Amino acid sequence: MPQDIPLSEVISALSSALDITEGQPEGHAVRSCLIGMRVAREIGLGAEDRSHLFYALLLKDLGCSSNAARTCALFGADDLEVKRSWKTTDWSSSWESFLHVARNVEPDASPLARARRVLSFAVAGPVGDELVHTRCERGADIARMLELAEPTAAAARALDEHWDGRGKPDGLRGDAIPLLARIASLAQTTDVFHTAYGRDAALAMARERAGRWFDPDLVAALESTRADAAFWERLHAPDLRADVAALEPADRVLVADDARLDRIAEGFARVIDAKSPYTFHHSEGVAEYADGMAAVLGFGAAERRELRRAALLHDIGKLGVSNRILDKPARLTEDEMAVVRRHPEYTERILGRVTRFHELARVAGAHHERMDGRGYHRGVPAGTLPVAARVLAVADVCEALSASRPYRPALPREEVLRIMRNEVGPGLCPDSFAALESSLGTT
Repeated sequence: MPQDIPLSEVISALSSALDITEGQPEGHAVRSCLIGMRVAREIGLGAEDRSHLFYALLLKDLGCSSNAARTCALFGADDLEVKRSWKTTDWSSSWESFLHVARNVEPDASPLARARRVLSFAVAGPVGDELVHTRCERGADIARMLELAEPTAAAARALDEHWDGRGKPDGLRGDAIPLLARIASLAQTTDVFHTAYGRDAALAMARERAGRWFDPDLVAALESTRADAAFWERLHAPDLRADVAALEPADRVLVADDARLDRIAEGFARVIDAKSPYTFHHSEGVAEYADGMAAVLGFGAAERRELRRAALLHDIGKLGVSNRILDKPARLTEDEMAVVRRHPEYTERILGRVTRFHELARVAGAHHERMDGRGYHRGVPAGTLPVAARVLAVADVCEALSASRPYRPALPREEVLRIMRNEVGPGLCPDSFAALESSLGTT
């Protein structure tokens, strides 16, 4: 019988998917957690609050994918690059916000087209309001779905509030902003500047924004760590998950049983599917098809549960793909296809960091493999593919063809099955396709 595992192991691993959809280097959330928990220690935060803060820091960007498509459409640019540069922009300054827009809109367009796009922002008003509100609301909702404590969800919602009341989404001021959100805001911005420019630049940024963005007392607590060279140097380590796990209050360590792992998979499926309007409910749909096929094929209860999780999480690597590619209505270039073909690799790497997910990661990472070995990302033949991976590949194709895409409308079921039938053998597993037809009642 599977044993429960520390929740922190699962969350710290999956947090890297949130990093990449924010355009940040992997490990951003983990480093933010280290910084935020150090600030919490400096101010003497109690164990219960530190427990809530711990997960708020790791999951602060749960809602980040929900504004990706809108960001891409508004800027006419790579959402990942726009978000990356936004993290270093003092967007409470109208001038800095203007410069950010001017530098990022339609990078490949003519000067006139870019000027028109910038003007459209001026007419529409503060674009950040809409984007931040969407992200904050969604993040808090998913935190609650994961059954995390309300202070954790509240911190995710208030992440972009500022000490002077000029933040979003509610314009809270000073102590009206939840303390955990104040710490998380300081921690994440400090990590962005530290990673890009070093400790001194990060601390200078915090000082300059104290009293505007940040609680001055928290900035003072952060400043008190300046002389701890080992702490700042450690933030450059390639893998800090063990360091982070040690920061969870010892008497409040949360665990993930099977029911909680199911909720995590469902919650992150919402994050994944929110990335593009064309993948809304995709992961859940793939899970439904896969489970129906598994029932026909005689999978046991534990196997079906594991397959369902793999289906829900199979596209987590796609969070690192720009919406300029995902939502493109025209044929992708070779370079763009190369980016798309890497997403199963990202999926396998992210999921493989969870001890209990090693086999699940292998299955999820193989959802674009073919029976003839001409799929991706590994290009391995049928003999090396787990049965669950073959099932998942069929389920993924069926759901994708059944839903609308930027370049075509949704196809009727008869057409979906006709197209798939032509791929049986070299592309799709015959037994899995037969199970699909049986589960749909078409045989």
